[in-house]
Amino acid sequence: MKRWCSLILMITLALTGCSGGEGNNGAQPEEDSTETAIDGPEVLVTNLASPWSIQKDGETLYVSERSGTIVQWKNEHMERQKVQLEKKLSSKAEAGLLGFVLDPDFSKNHQAFAYYTYEENGKPSNRIITLQQVDDTWREKEILIDKIPSGDYHHGGRLKIGPDGKLFATTGDAREPMIAQDLDSLGGKLLRLNLDGTIPDDNPFENSYIFSYGHRNPQGLAWDETGQLFESEHGESAHDELNAILPGKNYGWPEIEGSEAQSNMEAPMIHSGNDTWAPSGIAYSDGKLFVAALRGEALKRYDIKIGEMTDLVTDSGRIRDVLVDGGFLYFISNNTDGRGKADRNDDKLYRLPLAKSH
Repeated sequence: MKRWCSLILMITLALTGCSGGEGNNGAQPEEDSTETAIDGPEVLVTNLASPWSIQKDGETLYVSERSGTIVQWKNEHMERQKVQLEKKLSSKAEAGLLGFVLDPDFSKNHQAFAYYTYEENGKPSNRIITLQQVDDTWREKEILIDKIPSGDYHHGGRLKIGPDGKLFATTGDAREPMIAQDLDSLGGKLLRLNLDGTIPDDNPFENSYIFSYGHRNPQGLAWDETGQLFESEHGESAHDELNAILPGKNYGWPEIEGSEAQSNMEAPMIHSGNDTWAPSGIAYSDGKLFVAALRGEALKRYDIKIGEMTDLVTDSGRIRDVLVDGGFLYFISNNTDGRGKADRNDDKLYRLPLAKSH
């Protein structure tokens, strides 16, 4: 069993003249640092199978699993619910039932959105669909986008509903790097669509779902209180990124990565340098981005103001997704996906109190 170490949230308000860490792009701390201790994480659910996304409706939590199930945690009871899809899930590495997000009116319409990888004639593709929950079963209802590029790896797959009420999706480059620069391809992009699957009139490219491009394998999306969108992305060999996303901008893959620069391409807020985070889901709260790190085996916190990344949790192995809600951080381990070292009762859903910043 993994042994929990003491958990400390570092509220670092600065050391003048010092950089915020490797790959920080020059952000400078400005004041002294203090520490605030918080209680350790509480395990809510055990025995999850390659979980991917966390959602919450009231006091009920939902977790999607890559094998094609959704776990419901309600009244401290876990129920694994069936998902009936029109296509057979792909068995490719990193593929399966990935992104999952509840409709804003879920409590009334019991509808959600999902992103999954399937195979047809031996070739994988991704699609975005609506799901309808009926009792303990979720059924594919409508296809919103189909034939999103897929391959052996790099499926993207994160779904989030933005503060503008639109559905956002991350797509990978399907291990064909140049499609990330191709505005006629949906691979290696952030997509934005209306909840009925149509293209918003104010998207940056006419008659296109594309919101930004030049992405390798993005897996995290979050917004701050001003509506600024942030994204996490896997680098090719280290150089994982956190990006501040603007509509229509090119984030460089495969032309640039890390600290490299080129005209008309955007640099990341921070990158991992020669280290590897393999960032997946992200969440925002009070000037901080909380980052689920797979290869980095940590729940990380990035202080946007001072440009510093710190580890919050390091004893739960690979972390796939994180959610902020009601004064808590919820996160899921991902040790049963074939790449981690699974302990007894892995994987798990955890709950952790948010520290108060001063």
